[in-house]
Amino acid sequence: MSIEIKVPVLGESVVEATVAKWMKTTGEAVNADEPIVELETDKVSLEVPAPKTGVLTDIIAKEGDTVEVDAILAILQEGAVTSSSPKQDAKSQPEAKIEVQSQILSPAVRRLVEENNLDVRVIPASGKDDRLTKGDVLAYLERDQQSNPPSSEAVLKTSILESPASRIDKPREERVPMSRLRRVIAQRLKEAQNTAAMLTTFNEVDMSAVMELRTEYKDSFEKNHNARLGFMGFFVKACIASLREFPAVNAEINSDDIIYKDYYNIGVAVGTPQGLVVPVIKDAQDLSIAQIETTVAEYGLKARDGGLGPSDMTGGTFTISNGGVYGSLMSTPILNTPQSAILGMHKIQKRPIAVDDQMVVRPMMYLALSYDHRIIDGREAVSFLVRVKETIEDPRRLLLDI
Repeated sequence: MSIEIKVPVLGESVVEATVAKWMKTTGEAVNADEPIVELETDKVSLEVPAPKTGVLTDIIAKEGDTVEVDAILAILQEGAVTSSSPKQDAKSQPEAKIEVQSQILSPAVRRLVEENNLDVRVIPASGKDDRLTKGDVLAYLERDQQSNPPSSEAVLKTSILESPASRIDKPREERVPMSRLRRVIAQRLKEAQNTAAMLTTFNEVDMSAVMELRTEYKDSFEKNHNARLGFMGFFVKACIASLREFPAVNAEINSDDIIYKDYYNIGVAVGTPQGLVVPVIKDAQDLSIAQIETTVAEYGLKARDGGLGPSDMTGGTFTISNGGVYGSLMSTPILNTPQSAILGMHKIQKRPIAVDDQMVVRPMMYLALSYDHRIIDGREAVSFLVRVKETIEDPRRLLLDI
């Protein structure tokens, strides 16, 4: 029986996708639930699995095509088998192993495995449910290179091939189409600049209290909650306390109306090889710091392995971006529309400051709040950021709700 493989529902407000990569070819056998094609939306990449076991008889949507929800991607002949012999010679066996083991791998991991002709059974997996992650494969390749360094002959050959004379014939420029995700990122960032009356206010926060708290309790915290005690949990909680006091920062403009929200879905910006994505911690006001840290860690793994789904990316009311993980000392983050504000965290750096008329050295972090001046007044923006600063400098406020 012929089965039409269609574009699945892609998520809230997402109506089309781009065919990024076919993992199977026409005439190839597939197993039920085996990923056969990777789609890229303006929010995430996702895999479409085979609904039944059979043979892929016709690929209708080609790589690079834009497809709408419910459009036909391919035709599968259920129960059919390929005409190729089940026996394989020794040269084809490694490739077959990769294909069988690749059934549960993310697109990024699968590409690494196939490009380096690896046997995934020998690579230690650290992901959830013993899932192989991109980091596992990269670490394995690095260890392999260290234990098997290239011979002097290979190094000499490489140096000769890469000599200035040989590089003359190489193209000095490469033109590649932007991915759908990158195009949408560019469009939305420019839209935010063109639409919002965007302004940024700055402050700095002494991280001493939070860092001392982490040092004292990080081991017991991890033991009790099976989660690492980072900074994001404190900042999410501090922002929620401030958002409750200044509701305009959690609101959005819709036509001539202002929509105030009595819930706090906090987006956490994450950099990936494909571009910036912002998974959302839903109803963060109901979560403990441990639950927030666990959710952030899970989103980080999903983002790295290309496993974020459309539902992970929608519904945010406020965003936090931590450029400090890349070494940024100060920046002016751009709004994640239709949200009205975004908090930028930065690198912690020891600096001399005045405390009680004495010069002391403290671990300091610059904070930046970009906001839409159409809905948020300067007083509200500055006061919001000061409240975040006060809460981080004295985390006991979170316990006492003050």
